Formats: sequence, structure tokens, C-alpha cells
Amino acid sequence: MSAKFYNIINSKRPVLVDFYADWCGPCKQMPPILKEVKAELKESVRIIKVNVDKNPMIATKYQIRSIPTTIIFKDGEVKWKGSGIRKANELKTILRQYIIGE
Repeated sequence: MSAKFYNIINSKRPVLVDFYADWCGPCKQMPPILKEVKAELKESVRIIKVNVDKNPMIATKYQIRSIPTTIIFKDGEVKWKGSGIRKANELKTILRQYIIGE
């Protein structure tokens, strides 16, 4: 996944990455939140999920110490990082700062 991951985060549009694990209870609350974000922001943002157990090198590189952790990338750079469950409105507000033409 790493080559594909780095290709994705080097996008001009913001990329929201949800770091999670299958065994993580709070992580299971993120999909409906991410779905709401995607429904409103549509193609202006990309959302991907990264399983920390299957991608330990990526998790280590971005210092993922607790999950869920959400990182917003643009042009390969970390623009925002937050741990724990985030509200959809908070994520939408942050993402809008990085959407071209919004």
C-alpha cells in the first residue's frame, strides 16, 4: 500500500486519512461520520482508511499513537491531525480550508 498511499496523499485536493484497526471499538463510529463528510464535500475531497495493523510503516511515519486518528493531507503535507472520534462538522470545516475554490 505504501507507494499507492503516497501517490494518493500527493493530491492537489485534500485527502482525509482515517487510521484505524479492526479491533478498535471507537474506530467503528467513524464510517458514518466520514460518509456524511463525503456526501457534503463530494469530489472536492478524497477519504481513505488505513489499517494500522496492516500498514505499520505508514502508522509509524505519521506517529499514530492512538486510534482512530484522522490526518488531512494536501500536496503530500500534513495539514491537520486529530486523535479520537471527530464530529463531521469539525472535519468539514477543516477540510474546506484546503479545498481549491471554496
